[in-house]
Amino acid sequence: MKINILAFGIAKDIFEASAVKVEMTNDATVSNLKYLLEKQYPRLKKLATYMVAVNNEYALDGDTVHERDEIAIIPPVSGG
Repeated sequence: MKINILAFGIAKDIFEASAVKVEMTNDATVSNLKYLLEKQYPRLKKLATYMVAVNNEYALDGDTVHERDEIAIIPPVSGG
């Protein structure tokens, strides 16, 4: 299945796009997605932390992702 991933903040710079598509198996989890993204975009691993949101809610590593889900990569945010 093809997963569309939205990128915000520094993740847009890392992906060099505001969205990317990746191919995953039907039983993929958020952990599988993070592994794949970090393999394709090694700079992502250098972030202190980042969150994955699925359908506008923060997701846990064991949550399953589906083809029609809205997935976003949310890097750390600092304010001032």
